[in-house]
Amino acid sequence: MKLGLGFHRDRISRDNFRFARQAGCTHVVVHLVERIREGLPQSADEFCFGTTRARGVVWSFEELAAVKKLANDEGLELEAIENIDPSFWSDILLDGPRKQQQLESLKGLLRSMGRLRIPILGYNFSLAGVWGRVHGPFARGGAMVPAFQPNHLLQDQPLPRGQLNNIVYDANAPLGSIASVSREELWQRLAGFLKELVPVAEAEGVRLAAHPDDPPLPTLRQTPRLLHQPQQFERLLSLVPSPANALEFCAGTIQEMAGADVCEVADHYSRQCAIAYVHCRNVIGKVPDYRETFIDEGDVDAPRLLRILHRNGFDGVVIPDHAPQMTCNAPWHAGMAHALGYLQAVLKNL
Repeated sequence: MKLGLGFHRDRISRDNFRFARQAGCTHVVVHLVERIREGLPQSADEFCFGTTRARGVVWSFEELAAVKKLANDEGLELEAIENIDPSFWSDILLDGPRKQQQLESLKGLLRSMGRLRIPILGYNFSLAGVWGRVHGPFARGGAMVPAFQPNHLLQDQPLPRGQLNNIVYDANAPLGSIASVSREELWQRLAGFLKELVPVAEAEGVRLAAHPDDPPLPTLRQTPRLLHQPQQFERLLSLVPSPANALEFCAGTIQEMAGADVCEVADHYSRQCAIAYVHCRNVIGKVPDYRETFIDEGDVDAPRLLRILHRNGFDGVVIPDHAPQMTCNAPWHAGMAHALGYLQAVLKNL
């Protein structure tokens, strides 16, 4: 297995890539969605991340090539693009009039990734996204971490138009809520997405990797959630059977699922070679009452998890997707350095 680190767009820099290499990483995962807080519509709630800058223009070959070169210059490989800007696929998710146009644009993105040998595109086929997560001093020593806030007043309110996955993609959308959709209809939308994109991904040597729903609730903001239980991964993989149709295995999210044992789930899907890459973090509790914590404590037995993956032949990238923010002048860097050191020690002793 390979050790990696994930970067949101505002953290993509030479110094941060150098930090990753110094911490023992050989690979990086980048989240290119760029959002701003200014000019948010009144419909945006406290959990909204901001407004996308992309406005539907899919990342170009040149843009991807520049990020890859920056990583390569620091001795790192670019393993995955993580998450799709909501303005790139709003009508795919909502079955709108621009669906086919957006599908063709995403095929172009996959072709650019293939040319650049970027092997994974991570995505989350969700309408409500990660809504409802709050940050507080909930981890050891008062370190800042996310936790789920159950029973919030907005939890059962419909999503406003122009907003998906916690991001405003159309600040000028008319007032009102998105149209309701049944669980089966949303599965059909996902099936259509995969039937169009998986053949292109396979031809380009790229794997589409689905992230499970976090928080793993069956419904949120009056929208169904498709991947809130491990057995639903089987349905996803069977929609279009292909090595290019895979899982973004998020250990923390899976452990949060009611009744789930993350090690059993890892064993099952790694035997199928269905895991593209791994998010490895720790949590305490199950939905709807859970909080994240340091990698060396909590309900996930990380060494056991990684031993199972190794035994079953998984040789992909493992990243700490989140880490507690530690009390110092560089809270994110300190938390990631702690997680990376722990994971590196485990990986060296498999």
